[in-house]
Amino acid sequence: MDRDQFEAIYDRYVRVVFGVALRMLGEQAAAEDIAQAVFLTLWSRPDAYREGNIGAWLARVARNRCLDVLRARKSRPEIEMPVELVAESAVDEGVFARLDGDRVRAALATLPDEQRIPIEMGFFGGVTHAEIANRTGEPLGTIKTRIRSGLRRLRDQLERTRA
Repeated sequence: MDRDQFEAIYDRYVRVVFGVALRMLGEQAAAEDIAQAVFLTLWSRPDAYREGNIGAWLARVARNRCLDVLRARKSRPEIEMPVELVAESAVDEGVFARLDGDRVRAALATLPDEQRIPIEMGFFGGVTHAEIANRTGEPLGTIKTRIRSGLRRLRDQLERTRA
């Protein structure tokens, strides 16, 4: 992958990756770290991406990295900082993340609950498919099918509303 290809991919998907990380972690600095790590992975190991939708692959890598962070937090709780420091440029990125987030939330709202709820639990709550099945009392295969179908409908909805 050359520099121009990488920059085009970065420009197109950085908001999505950052938005996923911000939604899952709830912290701007942590979301920025995840976005940087995801794109560093793509730059240093472009062969890690094999085929398919690169945006979906980047979102999945971001999600997996966020899950790692959430698991690490559970095993060793951090001391909370009493004062929140916000960089001026961070506000702009937060606005972009909310814009993408608003589109995703609007698209999610069009899904039936049986698809929307497992997607929200898995992608934004960091819950595994098996845990979703456990919590909902539905078979694992059913949960996987609903998530897969819901993600297809979500993708179609987002493509239709692309600006």
